Order: sequence, then C-alpha cells, then structure tokens
Amino acid sequence: MGLVIGIDVGGSTTKIIGLNCKGEILSPLFITAADPVTSLFGAFGKYIYDNGYNLSDIEQVMLTGAGSAFIDGDLYGLPTAKTDEFLANGLGASYGMDLEKLIVVSMGTGTSYVRIDEDGIRHIGGISIGGGTLQGLSQLLLKTRNFHKICDLASRGDISNINLLISDICKHDLKNLPLDATASFFGKVTSSDVSDEDIALGLIFMVVQSIGSSAVFSAMNSEIKDFVMIGNLTKLPQCKMVFPLMERIYGVKFHIPPHAEFRTALGAALAFKK
Repeated sequence: MGLVIGIDVGGSTTKIIGLNCKGEILSPLFITAADPVTSLFGAFGKYIYDNGYNLSDIEQVMLTGAGSAFIDGDLYGLPTAKTDEFLANGLGASYGMDLEKLIVVSMGTGTSYVRIDEDGIRHIGGISIGGGTLQGLSQLLLKTRNFHKICDLASRGDISNINLLISDICKHDLKNLPLDATASFFGKVTSSDVSDEDIALGLIFMVVQSIGSSAVFSAMNSEIKDFVMIGNLTKLPQCKMVFPLMERIYGVKFHIPPHAEFRTALGAALAFKK
C-alpha cells in the first residue's frame, strides 16, 4: 500500500496523519495524553484501529516535534525515522498551496517562522507568544485554561470595550490605518468592571494580532507577501476576524490551509516522500 505515517509529537499531544502513494491525506487524528510517549502510542494505536490498517500496510513512520526526542528505536517494528520540525513545518505548510515564496507561521504554544524561497526552507526565528500565552493569561484573568471555554466566552465579547481603536483617537483614517485598526491592546480598559466575554476576546485579539504583525515584520525587505498559518491556534474562530483586517493594513495575504493543525505531521510524512 505504501502508506507513510507522519506524527507530530508534542509534550502532551500527538497529531498523526497518513499519506498514500497518490499523495492523498488520510484521516488526520489528534490525541491528548499525560506525556509524549503515552500520547504517541495512543494516537498510533487508535489511528491503526479506526482506519482498519494492518502494520504491513505501512511503509514508513516519520516522527517530528519536541516530544519525538523521547522515542528511540522503531515503532512497532516498523521502519521509523525522525525529521527536523522546521523542515516539516515548511514541507507541510507549502503542500498544495501553489506558492513559491512564503513564510510559514506555526501557531503553537509559542510561534515559529520558517521562510521558503529560492534558497530553500529555513527557520528564521520566532516569538514567545502563542497558545500558551492565551491559556496562561486566561487562567489569571478568567480562571480557566480550557480552549473551548475561552472561545465560547470570546464569541459573545465586544472588542471595542477592550481595545483602544484608531476611531477612538482620530476622526479620519490614517495612511494604511483604518478606523477599526487597533491602537492599543486593552487600552480602553479604565476599571475592573469588564465582562469575561470581552476579556476573552481581547486576549485572543492580542495573541493573534501579535503573531500576524510579527510575521509581516519578518518578511520586511523581501518580496514575500504570503503567510501560511498552521498549528492549533488556526482553529480560533476569531482568526477570520483578525487576519482580513491585517491584510487590509499591510497589503499581504494570510492563508489557513485545510488540515492546518496537522501540517507539521504532514510535513514529516512528506520528508520521507521527498
């Protein structure tokens, strides 16, 4: 069958994806467990069982991610190898995108940036803002780290109650700055009498906009105008609010591809195929 399994092993989560001989993506799966080893073996076993595969169907297992350091040897006796996470980000994010020059923005616990151009795929840096920031601040301010609860609260929030907007300090659009652009995160807050819904939305806007702005700055003095967003934070519904606004301000394009949260695992599989 020639099935290649790509696995992105995090500290407590594992993402697994299959790639067949036709280059088709098969059955992405996400598993959370107490530690990387438990998460990996749980994900792999569930993936095989749910899809009715036999071990003999699998040509290769490819591992990537920080948690893969805990894994030595072959997985279930199958040919197993590891690949660099930043290479996996680049290969996975660019798959099927028809873009020659881009920056991959991996929105995980923190955020990393990988540039793809005529010089190849290379890691160019990152910022310590991401899902971990959102969860940590939510714990302090909202008493929850639950991703779904934060999103639910934010869906009922009003960002104009939290962020100071250009419209609050200027009557007319400034050059490249529309009235609904953010002048200051949480700059509108003057007392503690703010709803949890507004705080949740403010936190998401702060994290997502910071990631997007840093991505744009990472491409300065280059011809790159396309940014491919991958990782768990791409599932935030508010991405559909934030990124179009930033596209208008910066004249760029933010892409969220299908299976965006699984693109690093896909890149691991592609590393073997290539």
